[in-house]
Amino acid sequence: MTAAATGALISNDIIVFGLIAATLGVIFWTSGSSNRLLRKFYSFVPALLLCYFIPGVYNTLGLIDGETTKLYNPIARDVFLPAALVLLTLSIDLKGILGLGWKMLAMYVAAVLSIMLGALVAFQVMSWVHPDTVAGGTWGGMAALAGSWIGGGANMLAMKEIFEVDATTFGQFAVVDVGVGYVWMAVLIFFAARAPALDKHSGADTTALDDLRDRVANYQAQHARIPALGDLMVMAGVAFGTVAIAHALAGPLSGWFGATFAWSASVSLDKPFVWVVLLATFIGLGLSFTRARELEGVGASKWGSMFLYFLIACIGMQMDLLALLEKPWLFALGVIWIGVHIVLLWGVGKLLRVPFFYFAIASQSNIGGPASAPVLASAFHPALAPVGVLLGTLGYAVGTGAAYAVGIALRAMAGAG
Repeated sequence: MTAAATGALISNDIIVFGLIAATLGVIFWTSGSSNRLLRKFYSFVPALLLCYFIPGVYNTLGLIDGETTKLYNPIARDVFLPAALVLLTLSIDLKGILGLGWKMLAMYVAAVLSIMLGALVAFQVMSWVHPDTVAGGTWGGMAALAGSWIGGGANMLAMKEIFEVDATTFGQFAVVDVGVGYVWMAVLIFFAARAPALDKHSGADTTALDDLRDRVANYQAQHARIPALGDLMVMAGVAFGTVAIAHALAGPLSGWFGATFAWSASVSLDKPFVWVVLLATFIGLGLSFTRARELEGVGASKWGSMFLYFLIACIGMQMDLLALLEKPWLFALGVIWIGVHIVLLWGVGKLLRVPFFYFAIASQSNIGGPASAPVLASAFHPALAPVGVLLGTLGYAVGTGAAYAVGIALRAMAGAG
């Protein structure tokens, strides 16, 4: 792909990868600086937020083209993500995660329902404020976006096919998905660093969450050692060997489920990527019951976190910040929609007096899905990344059915059948 063809100044993915790696390096180098001004800056702007936004600026300015690069798909999404899932879950404290209790699941259910209701409220409000925005096939685009915001990309594409959404409308809502959804993720990342203060102010019970963090920290301290070359090679073998196994099995499993079970499409089990995520997660979980868990002592979760930072940078480089201005009323529709979700979920969180983490990960596991939920969870603590994985993956199972119900309701509201 040439620069002329993409319109980007840099079109060579090797150079783009180097640029992204250098950018991440500078961000972390400066964030660890003892310089007073830098320390003040990073006290307000988390490093993770810059890892997300600066690649977006590169894309917006035309320095790179996030649409055509293969760094996100397949490199970051299909290689780095499952490798990160393995390294983060092999040291998982399953008992601690289960100890987070029923309130975590309640917040997830509330997130799904608030997104569904938010779609209907946003459609109705925009029909009063700016009727042209919801005219024509907008309802179908919203159904597709509901698939993404409750499940993921596979669910979004499923809604596109089910409701026969035209390419233009689908593309417009893909921009809303990236713009509104990823900006909300940036907000959550920003407040992740302020979670202790928020929890203290709200009086939330963080006992289970604190216990999980402490148990993981103690395990790391007890087993930490300076890694030898052999340790790193074993870690690479476990991580990328599992990635290979997951991809090798994902195709046959998705094909078999799709051909054998008619219901598999409704929960996206006919999609290879879903199986890659599931297999990487459960293989990593299985390894947590073996001696492979000792790899945490030589930095397994740190390597997993590094892969996630590359992933978040590659997600960010798909953003075109100026594209949001081309359809301002459609963007307003998305803001109203996610605003209803935020208010309702926050209300449930206040009622249940849950930690801010519960609110954030319940929201992001829906809006962002399994690709970004563990990234946000790790912003709170690496030990919490598997919680994001598990809830994000759950979205694949409920996303299609919930989005279909939203589409039917929106179609009726639009008078289209």
